[in-house]
This record gives sequence, structure tokens and C-alpha cells, in this order.
Amino acid sequence: MDRIAVLVPCYNEANTIRKVIKDFKEILPDAVIYVYDNNSSDGTDKIAQDAGAVVRYEYQQGKGNVIRRMFAEIYAECYILVDGDDTYPAECARQMVECVLGHKADMVIGDRLSSTYFNENKRLFHNVGNCLVRWGINFLFQNDIKDIMTGYRAFSFRFVKTFPVLSQGFEIETEMSIHAIDKNMYVESIICNYRDRPEGSISKLNTFADGIKVILTILRLFRTYRPMKFFSLIAAILGVSSILFFIPVFEEYINTGLVLKFPTLIVCGFVIISALYSLFAGIVLQTIYQKNRQDFEMELYRVTKEQPYIPENKGGGENVRNSKMQGMKIEQLYQNRVKKKGRILCQNI
Repeated sequence: MDRIAVLVPCYNEANTIRKVIKDFKEILPDAVIYVYDNNSSDGTDKIAQDAGAVVRYEYQQGKGNVIRRMFAEIYAECYILVDGDDTYPAECARQMVECVLGHKADMVIGDRLSSTYFNENKRLFHNVGNCLVRWGINFLFQNDIKDIMTGYRAFSFRFVKTFPVLSQGFEIETEMSIHAIDKNMYVESIICNYRDRPEGSISKLNTFADGIKVILTILRLFRTYRPMKFFSLIAAILGVSSILFFIPVFEEYINTGLVLKFPTLIVCGFVIISALYSLFAGIVLQTIYQKNRQDFEMELYRVTKEQPYIPENKGGGENVRNSKMQGMKIEQLYQNRVKKKGRILCQNI
């Protein structure tokens, strides 16, 4: 188990990956840098290996798939997640590590939007999109995270090992932020300068396609994490619509004693029944959600209790190599304990 692991998901970042590794080695000499290559065709993996990083591979395309692989395979007390495009300064990493290891933060946000992002970023729709996503999530989930979609974050062991990665692409950042809000994780923000990609480095983010995925992810997670609000809103829309269409039918009945718009009356009846179904669905799902929250808290206790402890590494070089060897042994012991518990649970069932 490593004390600090720097995780760098990469797809065709040959122009910048060497500098990213060099910068983080200087700032965090006691960290192990992992580069996960996601089907690059420009030799990113070779450059990263030559620069001294541990190179691994994820063959399912998409940033979400890469992060899922990283979180499953790597065990560390503190994780730093950063893009390989050299847009985030390594100088903030030490402060982010201190927030996780010293302040016991579960997630640390590298806040771009409060610094140089709007000046450095040349893509207008990205600026507008970031602001809309931030406002939407903070409004729906009643929070105040400053930068929802930043690719620069630090995590605790218990966050990484209890975070279910469901997204496959760039919407993973949105999923992380909402998960932290919903599970009452301790989140801190560090303002860090953002710099635009250097010349020759091309963004893999599709503004409109990935933007739609982010919006759909927000709606999906709002339905999952706030089922009562989600289905109550649907019930309210259906109920109000039914009443509005029913009023003319009722007025006509009062005045003439006849129901001339009988099909409208039937539709109103079905719509109000749908509203009631939606309301009761929200009540049932809210109860299930509450039970899932209780189960999650128990899982959080278990993961926290079983987190292996390693002494702090004061230096770099040799300590990092020793950490790798020791980490392999501790990780194997950890996995053996989990498997043993699984076998016992199956026998009890």
C-alpha cells in the first residue's frame, strides 16, 4: 500500500505527460505515480515509463472506465487524480495531500473556476457549461461546491474504496461530486491556477455530446439520490395538468348539468391516477434509499477499520521503492481478508 498515489489517466498525451510526471516527482518525491494508458497511439505509455512512472493499461475507452480500474487496483492512504494534459499545477498537490492526511478530508477539489479558468480556457461553451452544471448540482443537492467538473482532485482511502463508478466517460467528475454530497463526505476546496493546453495538445472532450451526458448523469443521480423530490415533482406536474384540464369540464357541468367533453374527463382521471402512482413510487424509493444509506455507513465503518496503516515516508527514492514492495504484501493480505469474509458470508447464507 502506498502512502501517496498520483493517478494520471491518459489518452494520447505524448506532448505533456513527461512534464506532468517530472513536476509531480519534484513536488511529491515520496509518491508513486501511476499512468493508466487508455489505448493511446502516440507512445504515451513509453514516454511515461521512461519518465519513471508505473504504467498500466485500461482497454475500455473512456475516462470513467480508466478511473474505475485505478480505484480497484491501487491501495493508498491518499490519492491524487490529475489529467495528463499539463493544465493543472503540481504545486497544489502538497496542500491537497495535507487536507486528506492531516484534516481527514474525503475529497479535495482543485478549484479552477475561482482562479484563472475563464481567462485561460478559450472554449466559450465550456465556460458556460461549467457554470450551468455547478449551479444545477448545487441547486438540486443543496450544496456549494465551487468546481464540479475539475479533473484535479485528492481522495481518502475510504472514499475510493466505497465509491461505485458507474459512468464511462467524462461525466465521472459530476458523479464523484454528487456522491460526495449525498454521502456526507468531508469535502475541501483548494484554489489552483488553470492553464490552457499547450500547443499541439488536443482536448478529447466533445462539448455537446459530453455535455448532454453530464446533464443526463445529473438527472439520473437526482432520481437515485433524491427519489422523493424527483417523483414528487413529476406528481405535481401531472396533478396540476390534470386539474387545469378538469376545470373547464367541471364548470360546464355546473352550468349545464352535462359533461360534453367526456374524453377529457377520462384523460384527467388517468393523469391524476398517474400522479398518485408517482407520489407513492417516490415514498417507496425514499424508504429503499434510506436503507441503502444505512448500509453504506456500515460499509464505510468496515473499510475505515480495515484500512492498513503504514508509517509516513520522510524521503523519496528508496522509501518509494520500499513502499511499493510493502504495499504489494499489504494489498494481498487485505484482499485475502475480504475473500475470506466473502466465503464465510456465503456459508452462513
